[in-house]
Amino acid sequence: MPCPPPFHVLTGGPGSGKSSLLTTLAQAGHSTCEEAGRAIIREQQAIGGSGLPWRDPNLFAERMLAWELKAHRQAQKMKGPVFFDRSLVDIIGYLRLNDLPVSEHLLRAVRQLRYQSPVLLLPHWPQIYRNDAERRQDALEAERTCAVMREVYAEAGYQLLEVPTASLAQRRNFVLQCCALSPAPACENAPA
Repeated sequence: MPCPPPFHVLTGGPGSGKSSLLTTLAQAGHSTCEEAGRAIIREQQAIGGSGLPWRDPNLFAERMLAWELKAHRQAQKMKGPVFFDRSLVDIIGYLRLNDLPVSEHLLRAVRQLRYQSPVLLLPHWPQIYRNDAERRQDALEAERTCAVMREVYAEAGYQLLEVPTASLAQRRNFVLQCCALSPAPACENAPA
């Protein structure tokens, strides 16, 4: 199997700080790819579309798949390593959480389009969890989502590395060290 491109994934439950961490990585000069789910929800709400998780979960999953396929292609043109707020594998987790079947074409995409391992898992963090117009899950579902993401990434052949609950700067530095983008790696003994 060829070596995957320098694509690093941040995953976990909703409201665990992934988007904030991604913004901090972008501010530090790294290439990033926005989370599909939140972007699709914003787009669908703006046009009154039905591709929303609470209206048509299968259509929402297909829209996320299209988004992630495009993001993967676009990332290959970006300079240096690229950080993703979720990936194709998260779509499997979404479907599992909703007791929906996983299509063969999604499984094929997950096998063909790879990311770096380990994947960086941001655990459920009740102290920072908040709902908003795009995030309707309660804290229990957010915690369950994190557990399912841990399962589906392991099943897809990825190692997971848990990002500690710490300040944004500390989390950014941890991620950069673990991805060998700064000196003195400090993540070898981090919990998984």
